[in-house]
Amino acid sequence: MLKGVGKKCCLSVLGTTFTCLLVLLVADQQLWREKGTESNLGTRREMGMRSLQSLETLEPMESPSEPRKSEQGKGFSAYFTRLTRVRRDVGKDESKPATETEKPPIEEITANDVFIAVKTTKKFHQSRLELLLDTWISRNLQQTYIFTDGEDEVLKRRIGSHAINTNCSAAHSRQALSCKMAVEYDKFIESGKKWFCHVDDDNYVNVRTLVKLLSNYPHTQDVYIGKPSLDRPIEATERLGDNKMRPVHFWFATGGAGFCISRGLALKMSPWASGGHFMNTAEKIRLPDDCTIGYIIESVLGVKLTRSNLFHSHLENLQQVSKSEIQNQVQVSALLAVPRHTLVSSSSHLLTVTTFSLVNLVPDELRYLKGLTGPAWYSAVLQL
Repeated sequence: MLKGVGKKCCLSVLGTTFTCLLVLLVADQQLWREKGTESNLGTRREMGMRSLQSLETLEPMESPSEPRKSEQGKGFSAYFTRLTRVRRDVGKDESKPATETEKPPIEEITANDVFIAVKTTKKFHQSRLELLLDTWISRNLQQTYIFTDGEDEVLKRRIGSHAINTNCSAAHSRQALSCKMAVEYDKFIESGKKWFCHVDDDNYVNVRTLVKLLSNYPHTQDVYIGKPSLDRPIEATERLGDNKMRPVHFWFATGGAGFCISRGLALKMSPWASGGHFMNTAEKIRLPDDCTIGYIIESVLGVKLTRSNLFHSHLENLQQVSKSEIQNQVQVSALLAVPRHTLVSSSSHLLTVTTFSLVNLVPDELRYLKGLTGPAWYSAVLQL
């Protein structure tokens, strides 16, 4: 009997001990769970506070009465929206071509620093000069000088002393052209201006873009800028005297497209260009005025021509220039390629040139061209 009681006591003690150990184990696990939960909640709360603090800088705080969930949702939405916008802006900056960033001008100049010489002849005073005087020359009277070969009281009343009678021959010969260029050169030197630019009487000049172009070069340095009409240097024979000759070849900017020379270079040309020397130099190579300019600059002085596609002569097809670029050109030629009474639409070349004018001209000039070309053609051009 005692043995039975002893067994029961042992089993009871073992059961109690096992139960206590089990209770302690369960309690210990519960304690670790509670500690872990508190730690996670603290970490999450800290992360949430930091996120909300960062979102406060992105978007104003909403009303406290609104649900917290909605506030966080809007905050995250604003954050990702801002991030996307920043990425898009950065992408735009990186993809922007370098050519869009304009270089600062080397020298600040104005239109008053430019001497624009327009070569003409008396028989073209009405058929060509009138249009120029009613358009670009009227806005640049102080910079423009007209070199002609006959007296014209009407022209003098309009532009005063800027109408210069060269007393040269009216013939379109090498000697007559060189005679006018010699007078142009001397008048420029007398003016004291920084740049000499020569154009013909069928040229439309955009003076604003001309000044912008010239500001990229120092006027005290050797600068000869224009556009050649040949695809190779011109070849000539230089007469040295005593029946001696030698071949020469050089590039020159065609006068029909216009060209510009810095004052620094023009002064160096003086021994071959000032006074009557220019005509003597032209006779040495037996070439016209623009070729003689190139000969003095390239062959004698060793200064290279700076080519610019912003000048255009009557030898070019302006339809090859896009409409987005035409208004950035410095000069275009053959503005009056056909008589005024002729329908302008019959000449695609003139159509393109006058389209350039319409892009740049002021309203008064537009009305003038409308009367010149006819309302039907004018309306068609405005739709281009």
